[in-house]
Amino acid sequence: MATATAEAPVRSAPGDGHKRKKNALSDGQGRLAWILLAPTLLVIIVVAGIPVLMSIRESFFQTNSGVDPNTGLVAGGERFSGLENFTAIFSGQDTVSGSYGQLGRFINAFLNTTLITVVAVLAETILGVAMALIMAKAFKGRGIVRAGILVPWAIPTIVSALMWKLIFDEAGVANRILGTQILWLADSASSFWAVVIADVWKTAPFIGLLTLAGLQTIPAEVYEAAKVDGATAWQQFVRITLPMVRPTLVVAVLFRTLDTLRMFDLPYGMIGPGKYRVETLSIFAYLEANAGRYGPAAAYAIVLFVYVLLIAFLFVKILGADVIGDSAPKKAKKKKGDQDAATGAVPALQQMGGNH
Repeated sequence: MATATAEAPVRSAPGDGHKRKKNALSDGQGRLAWILLAPTLLVIIVVAGIPVLMSIRESFFQTNSGVDPNTGLVAGGERFSGLENFTAIFSGQDTVSGSYGQLGRFINAFLNTTLITVVAVLAETILGVAMALIMAKAFKGRGIVRAGILVPWAIPTIVSALMWKLIFDEAGVANRILGTQILWLADSASSFWAVVIADVWKTAPFIGLLTLAGLQTIPAEVYEAAKVDGATAWQQFVRITLPMVRPTLVVAVLFRTLDTLRMFDLPYGMIGPGKYRVETLSIFAYLEANAGRYGPAAAYAIVLFVYVLLIAFLFVKILGADVIGDSAPKKAKKKKGDQDAATGAVPALQQMGGNH
């Protein structure tokens, strides 16, 4: 006698339809985001991507100079030189004239770039955080103070350079206030500090503005609870403020570091070209190109590009700079996955215990 077996219809989980709808919505939003970003990405490729590729290509070539021995005419055009422009950077040989002496100048430009970046960004970070703490307070005239703090950042860099050039002139305001006759704009250590002071004055408000945005996300209840527990103002700053604004502050410092590493207009406008104490890698590459040595100039620019890329990588990997803002969702997703796994493991452990 055959026995008929009735099979219950397979029902989908209650959340399956919602998940499919959510995934479809996410896919649609992703496509819309790419459509909206496409014009901007195209402009970036044209304005930034193509020049970078052209610079990379130019770094493998050299401009012919002198007299062609075969024709007796002035040589022209370019020739492929491979990695000669890059090896010449570290050997110190001028690929055009064949003379040596460029290595010391390159090392000087590299050290100037690094030292200006470290000193300026450190000072900008300290002043920027102080500005943010001031702007976050509620007091009469706060709007005027905020506007005044942000004015230096709004001024174009070349205008700031010319303004500070007048201030640091031999007969300028700086010497009058100090009662000295320091040659700030001469090729000496004072020119280094003049550039650092001008850069800190201009860009410290940038770090202050981003830090202020981070401060405004901290709930007031956290500080109230800390006061109830007897925490001092310094303890609140160290234990609450700094940890909670750290992600924003790291990104701000990253942006300023990358911007300072490629500094050109401020020292060039204030001190001028060819000054040993403030010659940065950007100025060095510009002067090489201005002298018609496009291949070596492109090689110096590529070295600077790699240097900046390395610093950005270290910021993201070591300091955890969340540049694109996706670390929080990933952490939340990972945490939710761990919770789900733990929740699912409890019944299984209970069942195993019951079987024993």
